[in-house]
Amino acid sequence: MQISLEQARHAAINSQLLGNKNNLAKGKEGVYQVIEKLGYIQIDTISVIERAHHHTLRTRCPDYKPEFLDRLQAKDKKIFEYWGHAASYLPLSDYRYYLQRMRSFQDPQGKWLKEMSAKCGHLMAPVLDRIHKEGALGANDFEAPGDAKKGSWWEWRPAKIALEMLFWRGELMVKERKGFRKIYDLPARVLPTEVDTTFPDDEESGRFFVSRALAAYGIASQKDIQNHIHTVDKKAIHSALKKMLKSGEVTAIAVETLDKKEYFALSTDLDNFNTQDKPGANLHILSPFDNMVILRDRIKELFGFDYTLECYVPPAKRKYGYFSLPILWGDRFIARMDTKADRGNKTLLVRNLVFEPDFKDYDEVMPALYSKLNAFAEFNRCRGITVEKTEPVKLNKILARMAKEKMGQ
Repeated sequence: MQISLEQARHAAINSQLLGNKNNLAKGKEGVYQVIEKLGYIQIDTISVIERAHHHTLRTRCPDYKPEFLDRLQAKDKKIFEYWGHAASYLPLSDYRYYLQRMRSFQDPQGKWLKEMSAKCGHLMAPVLDRIHKEGALGANDFEAPGDAKKGSWWEWRPAKIALEMLFWRGELMVKERKGFRKIYDLPARVLPTEVDTTFPDDEESGRFFVSRALAAYGIASQKDIQNHIHTVDKKAIHSALKKMLKSGEVTAIAVETLDKKEYFALSTDLDNFNTQDKPGANLHILSPFDNMVILRDRIKELFGFDYTLECYVPPAKRKYGYFSLPILWGDRFIARMDTKADRGNKTLLVRNLVFEPDFKDYDEVMPALYSKLNAFAEFNRCRGITVEKTEPVKLNKILARMAKEKMGQ
């Protein structure tokens, strides 16, 4: 089947719930629907603005509140934490498909994991025994009084590493979070009795993750499918994809102008390529860890947007800023914006707003961008916005004028 590049982009946007109509329920049920549709929501520790998992969900659920996520995990028990694409919130109904990865941590192969196991493995049994006897505990419950050293892996105390290793092995689960702090407990006390815990074979896992990726992306290459959730190996994905093509469950897709690249879609979704709505003039300020942009090669191929998160780049080599956010308008990425929430002054700092070189429709997009900026500031608990730098420079004056007009209303 052959489709246009425009159709491919629309499929990608609508499948990621960023189109005109996502038909999501209100409140926490809508939040669950997002996690179920996308397969995972990545958790990240960077807090220069509101953390990635909240940002990603708020982009799709305008009424989103962090407590929705807490309730879904701790009270409703509809989601759980584990390694998806990275550290993630996942639908609890998918739990059994992560058992294979949990088992792989029983005998760690990587150098770093072996070193951690040798250093802290002897603590796993006593840590587990204490949680078994006392109930759910956090890392702080294992710290000596006055022990405030926290931060990166290299600064974690051995008991914290032991907790995480037990979590990776599936011998502990995250019952809930208090703030951003994990509270661990035994799976027997976290998992509802109706959750399926039977171990899937490679073929079943491969088919599951192929279907998961294609449902989330609408259209995807084999590489996209493999990188969607890092749980099963490439051989299982390749084998499952081959069998699903043969059975007709999956259809191969050729995209005009990208004829050297083979894409795939679920056969049940083929009618959507001709009937789906265009994204319209929707504008989204996305997290760098948003599912829409997390596969950088995919976004470059389908949208021509070459994006890098520069917080991991030395300051002298940064081009756009520490934490630049991609901006999607309609069916194209038009800009990136480096932001920081100055929480002390309750001000959202726009340190650098840079439009793509070929973008010229500033008069049309600026009202939508200004509206979204105000909503984004409110989401970050900021009352004002300070724009420090724009490219082109004239946009700074336009935004300042809009802010002044709003204050005069």
